[in-house]
Amino acid sequence: MSAERPVTLSIVAPCYNEADGIVEFCRRAIAAAQAVAGNSFELLLVDDGSRDATWDKLSDLAEKQKEIVAIKLMRNHGHQLAATAGLANSRGEFVLLIDADLQDPPELVSDMMAMMAEGQDVVYGQRRERKGESWFKLATAKAFYRILPWLAKTDIPKDTGDFRLMRRRVVDILLSMPEQDRFLRGMVSWIGGRQAPILYERDPRYAGTTGYPLTKMLRLAIDAITGFSTRPLRIATWCGVFSAAAAVGLLLYTIARWMAGDTVVGWSSLMVVITGFSAVQLLTLGILGEYLGRLVQQSKSRPLYLVDEIVSDGLSRTVSHTRIDRLSDRYAVVPGDRELLS
Repeated sequence: MSAERPVTLSIVAPCYNEADGIVEFCRRAIAAAQAVAGNSFELLLVDDGSRDATWDKLSDLAEKQKEIVAIKLMRNHGHQLAATAGLANSRGEFVLLIDADLQDPPELVSDMMAMMAEGQDVVYGQRRERKGESWFKLATAKAFYRILPWLAKTDIPKDTGDFRLMRRRVVDILLSMPEQDRFLRGMVSWIGGRQAPILYERDPRYAGTTGYPLTKMLRLAIDAITGFSTRPLRIATWCGVFSAAAAVGLLLYTIARWMAGDTVVGWSSLMVVITGFSAVQLLTLGILGEYLGRLVQQSKSRPLYLVDEIVSDGLSRTVSHTRIDRLSDRYAVVPGDRELLS
């Protein structure tokens, strides 16, 4: 990728099994970028270990159009790390992070850039309506965005995803943050600065199926909570305090009944008490395990992602060494056997 050519706008789009809709996404994204930046833009498409023909289409598009940069990760790292890979390789003064499924309209970048001209550092899309999604996903998403502000110390806007336009300085700060388990929308909110919403209606997917099933949604929710709040630990502590107080009260009651000559009977009540205390203990251990697991993963200091191949300017190249031309060398360890992309 030619690093000497500066660009005004970078559009970063993680892709996972988007073969059916990626051509239409590129058409709309390029048209939107040209409308605000002329020819001074780049479109970075990150293949996050897709199992369909996504990479074949990405590489073909990058070979035909110089503004497109196709980046292939060595395996599926997940949406947040794929987005990080794209951000780390972007060069624009402004960077738009957007999904490739066309649920978020790339044409909105024009209004976002207008807001940037007013001095904003970040303009994030806030969903006014979400079309084509099940009642279960809408209900769980609504519950998550209402519970998260109570748990998190960082003020994370409601009903927002990763769809946002950022200034270069915000992107650079974001890339310097070393979290392994990343929740980008929360990290951007933590950075602060002048951030403003832009309301829009989220469309149904253009093609294919969602890459965010329930399991991944739960994992993202856990990353959001454990990454931006220690309140679950406080909750576990208070559960332990209340359980200990209840146990002391139960002990005093048992002693009092014994001294009065009554026989303590009731298998059912005993099992309820044991089950209740066991549930509190397991809940507490689970919460502690989540935080401990994050510490273990962070202590390994492994690279956040591995790039297998980059196609840009009509050339396909496999990277061979650790890139250190970004803010942190942890962001771009790229194995291969031919040449280094500078």
